[in-house]
Formats: sequence, C-alpha cells, structure tokens
Amino acid sequence: MLTALVFAPTAVALLLLALPARTPVRAVRALWGATAAVELGLVIAVWAGYETGGGTQYEVRARWIPNAGVGYHIGVDGLSLPLLALTCVLFLACAVYALRERRRFREFAALFLFLQTTCLGLFVSLDLILFFVFFDLSIVAMYFVIAGWGHGDAERAALKFFLYTFIGSLALLLGFIGLYLAATPHTFDIVDLTRQDPLAGRGTYAGLVLLAIGVGLAVKTPTVPFHTWLPPAHTEAPAAGSAILAGVLLKMGTYGFLRVAMPLLPDAWRRYAVVLVVVGVVSVLHGALVALAQTDFKRMVAYTSVNHMGYIVLAVGAAAATTGTSAQAGSLALTGAVTQMVSHGLVTGALFLLAGVLHDRARSYDMGAYGGLAGPAPVFAALTGVAAFASLGLPGFSGFIAEFQIFTGALGPRPLATALSVLGILLTAGLFLRALGQLLMGPLRLPDAPGTPRAFADLRAHENAAVVPLLALAVVLGVAPRFLLDVIEPASRTVLELLAR
Repeated sequence: MLTALVFAPTAVALLLLALPARTPVRAVRALWGATAAVELGLVIAVWAGYETGGGTQYEVRARWIPNAGVGYHIGVDGLSLPLLALTCVLFLACAVYALRERRRFREFAALFLFLQTTCLGLFVSLDLILFFVFFDLSIVAMYFVIAGWGHGDAERAALKFFLYTFIGSLALLLGFIGLYLAATPHTFDIVDLTRQDPLAGRGTYAGLVLLAIGVGLAVKTPTVPFHTWLPPAHTEAPAAGSAILAGVLLKMGTYGFLRVAMPLLPDAWRRYAVVLVVVGVVSVLHGALVALAQTDFKRMVAYTSVNHMGYIVLAVGAAAATTGTSAQAGSLALTGAVTQMVSHGLVTGALFLLAGVLHDRARSYDMGAYGGLAGPAPVFAALTGVAAFASLGLPGFSGFIAEFQIFTGALGPRPLATALSVLGILLTAGLFLRALGQLLMGPLRLPDAPGTPRAFADLRAHENAAVVPLLALAVVLGVAPRFLLDVIEPASRTVLELLAR
C-alpha cells in the first residue's frame, strides 16, 4: 500500500503530460483533485490499520543496488505517519485552492503531483540513499514551481532556493557516505545502521559526520544562519507553492534529525546537542524579531516559520540532556516536536493561502497599503484572525499543545534556553496583532496602483474549501489531540532509547 501511496501521484502526473494539449482544463482539475483525494483516503486507511506502539509497519524491502548496499526499503511509524497525513491534507488543499489557476495548468498540476511523490517518499524512506533521492527531487520540483509560476523576481528567488538547499543536500550526502564507510558490512539501510551503531566511540569522525548531516538538515529546516533563502522563496512563490514549502518541505529537515541524526549518531548527538539548543533559541528569537520588522505580510509569515522551526530544534537538542535522567521529559520534548511539525504545517499553510488571496485581489502583500478589510471581506478577516491566533499558540489550537510539550520537556534540562524561547511567543503575539490591526481595522484602504480594483472581494468557495479544513484540523488537534499523541509518543520513546545507548 505504501508504494502505491508514494508513486500514484507521479503516475497521474505522467498521464496528464501525455494527454493532448487541447484537453479541457476542467478535466485536468478534476483528475488532480481526485488523485489528491484518493491519496488522503489511502493515508487514512494506513492510519486506521496502524497498530499504536507497534514500531515500523507496512514495511517493504527489495533489492535495488545491492553491490552498493542500497535497497528499496520503506515503512511507516509514529514519526512518519503524522507527516504523511499532513502532506496529503496540504496537497489536497492546494489542489482545491488552485482551481482558478490559468497559467499552464496541466504542467502546474503535474509538477505538484510529482512533488507530492517526493514528499511522501522521503517520509517513508528507511534507506539513506532513497531518503537522499527524494530529498533532492523535492528541491528540483519546488525550483520549477517558484520559477515557473511565481511573481516578482521569481527566477532569482528560485535560484537562491535551489543553490542553498542543493549545497545542503551535498553535505547531507557526505554524512551518509561517512555512515556507510563506518558500517560493517557497508550499508545505507537505516534499520541496519541503527542496529550496528557504527560510529559509537569514534569521537572526531562521528562529530564530522554529524556536522555534515546537521548542516544539510539545518539548511532545509531552515535554522539561523542558513535561513536567508526562505523569505524570498516564499515571497515570490505562488500561494500553493508557499503552503507546500512551509507546510511540508521544511519538515524534511526536522524529520531528518529524528529519523537519521539522533538514532544513528547517539554518542555525537549527546556530545554536541547543546549546539542545537543554542541554534534553536537563536532561530526562535531572530525569526520573531525580524518578522516583527516586516511590512510585507507574506514575508512576515515566512520569518515566523524560522521562529516556529526553532522550537523544534530546541526540543530535539534538549532531549539529549534528558537521557539517563528524565525519560518523561525527553519524550515530552520529542512528542511536542512532531506535534509542532503537524501544527505548523496546517496553520502556516493556511496563512500562506490567505496571503495568496491578498495578492490575487490587489497584487500586493504590503500591510501598510491595506486597511478595513473586515468590512468588505468578513470571512477573510475571520479566517485570518483564527490563523493568526493559532500561529501564536493560543490555547484551543494545535500550536498550544505542541509548544506546551516542548517547553515542559525542555525546561528541566535547559532552563535558560527554554525561558529565552518563551519570549518568542510574546513577540509572535505582537507581530500578528499588529498585522491584524493594519489589515482588518479602520477605514477601507487598498493599494493605490494602476489596475488595482477599488473593491476587495471576500473568499470564494474554492478558497474557503482549501483554508477552512486546515484551521478546523488545528482546532481539533488543540481540543482533542489524543489520537495524534497516541501515535507519536511510542516512537518518541524509541528514539530516546536509541539515543541513550
């Protein structure tokens, strides 16, 4: 079932490209939407059949490049299953949101379907080279999304995105080769490498391998100082591209810390985890402070991603200090980290789709050029307000559940870092309240540019259908998170046990 889940979107993408050029756009839209809906149905079926606490399930293992120790090995556990579900939810939301896209729609749909395969493939990969292949292909697909359907200086933003993340992927590959060479017999299989722990007691060598893997994943996350590609990529990308970039692709970095770095390099991780804690705190504060200085709504949301991903980095770094002392605190931190990945994907994905509404109506993200939108667009105002409060971690939303677990788990081992990170919530609250005041309150004001309409239309049906389910899920996870936590917690405990070896 997992193989079908991963590769079905690409099969449909190839079918779309094989259709005659005169194929009605309506048919292409229907096929893309139906595929995204079927994918969500498949991941729901996987979730329904998943045994909580049962370890890796739905495993598939086949020979691929046996003389190089590379295999086709996929499976799902409590770390990957929530991210599979998040991926399918967001891609369906983007398929619905893009119903009014006009430019080269067949190619646009095919590219998103291929991108969905790369995301799903990475989250189920249990072989380092398979992980790397999907990691790299996602960069290629997103480059073409930004360059081909972005606006403004899209080509420059896409090039910067590609160069940064591709260089990061090369560092990641060097780290993977380092693990391969240390293993006996040589292998890239994550399960076999976890069992071997080939770098145990090899201080300098293990540190260099962790450095390579850590830099590659930090660029993708992104953390300070590797984050500078993110704001231009988000600002110039189409709304659906920004939603996938923030909601799914950034999670490849933080997921890699949990799937690869922590279980495969436990000694080195415990030794150098304090560096991750510092990087996490700096990312939290820097992201929030720079977001507070923005006048561009979409760029502001982009910097809040640096802030929110910093909480995850803090959690995975602080968890190393709990080994041998408080397993419960470590489990809380890691469970909170995965919950934060899901929460951030839902809420920030919705915020980027709402930012796309601003650009669709008035071709501008400048918050100072707007005002009083709550009058002509009450639904837009209400959903933007809900998304903003969800993003700042208000109780009743998924972000509160995630951040509460992260802070509770990290406070004991890293009290100063945790206390500093809490300031990020205050800054986030300030920047979102300021943005809401500028956009929604006061007399009606729209950008004064040639060709700009003098009215602001409220959300259309397809925009509501894309945004409302994302925010509804954020509320469900904030009120009744047990079904998600039951899946994540056993996997978090497993990672901690591997880290304590």
